[in-house]
Amino acid sequence: MKILIIHGPNLNMLGKREPDIYGATTLVEINAALTAKAIELGTNVAFFQSNSEGEIVSSIQDAMSKFDGIVINPGAYTHTSVAIRDAILSSGLPVVEVHISNIYKREDFRQKSFVSGVALGVVSGFGVNSYMLGLSGLVDHLNDIENS
Repeated sequence: MKILIIHGPNLNMLGKREPDIYGATTLVEINAALTAKAIELGTNVAFFQSNSEGEIVSSIQDAMSKFDGIVINPGAYTHTSVAIRDAILSSGLPVVEVHISNIYKREDFRQKSFVSGVALGVVSGFGVNSYMLGLSGLVDHLNDIENS
């Protein structure tokens, strides 16, 4: 089993960007923790980060033949990108949306997600652990399909 982890815009700035909201953990540290969690779960992960909507859409499309599922933190594109939503929908892959902060406790414009409606599930507000919970949930889902 292989899972693609997609980090959207500005997530390359984690550890520096608004630590009161996003914490002090860097993206490199998140990826290392996800790699360790994947080993624990008996799966493999690959990572992709981009500030470009088109590159994220392309990575979702490319994942169709290479991955069993996707964990995505679409960042600000959560609230604006029909293109990312449509790429997820057309991929046919199970996708879990994750957010470090609780988007429903933030500004009004951040409370609408274009991705949630086509995602298997959403994990929001647990800091870096949102990624771990999302990965665990996706792997459990894929194992259930495999075993049924």
